[in-house]
Amino acid sequence: MELNQLPATVLTRTISRPNTTIYYPQLAGLANQQAEKDINRAIYQTVQGLIHEQQRVQVPGNTEMQGSYEIKTNERGIFSVVLSNYAYTPQMAHGMTFLGSITADIQTGKLYTLRELFKPGSDYVKVISENIKRQIKERNIPTLNGFTSIKPDQDYYIADKALVIYFQLYEITPYYVGFPMFPISVYELEPIINEKGPLSVLSAD
Repeated sequence: MELNQLPATVLTRTISRPNTTIYYPQLAGLANQQAEKDINRAIYQTVQGLIHEQQRVQVPGNTEMQGSYEIKTNERGIFSVVLSNYAYTPQMAHGMTFLGSITADIQTGKLYTLRELFKPGSDYVKVISENIKRQIKERNIPTLNGFTSIKPDQDYYIADKALVIYFQLYEITPYYVGFPMFPISVYELEPIINEKGPLSVLSAD
């Protein structure tokens, strides 16, 4: 195994304030220090973005906030993580959770948008949307207004040789459904994946 395929070292950092505890990851000891800084900055900015999103939807009051994370991929030089933020202000009917995610190349520090996982000009939006429509039907997932298409920059993470597309609460489904997650095998996407991107790296035997 090449050294650059070893998992990255992940440290847990904490934002601790009254009624607020947020855990988030930071990478350490990467060979490319600039890459380490870039990825860690992007993670922190995502954490702050989730906090601001909560501040936008919470009613004024004594808001309690908790943040956590889940590493989905940490192999072959690819790091993919999901960040979660839950907040509740008394008097609201229920708490609210937002998710954010980052997928990066730990050698270069490149952060990948959904579009960049695929070949330029490929109709990835249509391919993924058709797959999700099929899954919604097969899994009997209730939607709010029917599902037509993902956004070009739809939220995603990579796990277990699959691209997982997800939607925020209320984005396409009622609250009680939770976060709709749609795993799509990298092998199904093979004709359109970027040969230099993370999906190609993880699908190689």
